[in-house]
Amino acid sequence: MTISPVRLVLFVLLVGLLAWVGFDLVADQRDEARRERNSAQVEVKGLREAARISGEMLAARDAIDQMRTQELNDEKDKNLGLQRAVDAGSQRLFVKATCPAAVPTDSGAGRVADAGTAELAADARSDYFTLRDQLALSRQMILGLQDHILQVCQR
Repeated sequence: MTISPVRLVLFVLLVGLLAWVGFDLVADQRDEARRERNSAQVEVKGLREAARISGEMLAARDAIDQMRTQELNDEKDKNLGLQRAVDAGSQRLFVKATCPAAVPTDSGAGRVADAGTAELAADARSDYFTLRDQLALSRQMILGLQDHILQVCQR
């Protein structure tokens, strides 16, 4: 059994064509894999940069929070010290008050002599200290938000 030269040439051409198609298919797959790899590397680089920036922003936010929390705690301690001093009687809370220049001169009931400067009533003191604490909290919150906007958001 001999193979004719025409059949041999056709067989060799067919095998060569199949090899070329197979090689072309593998080359296309290789090129597609390289493109996917390159796009993945670019995406990884972008994600690493985003993670680095996010980490820096979180660190800045935490530093602002720690600073403002410490200032708030200091202000609350100062208010508590003042409250204890007022309760102990070593300090007084004075109210800025003025009397009208013209005092009516009626000869009715007798008047009490000027007892000195006006002082905050004892039942209003707790409200005063609560308001001071809330004012300190509001102030630190506002300053913290301003710092966050300036140092973190506007980067």
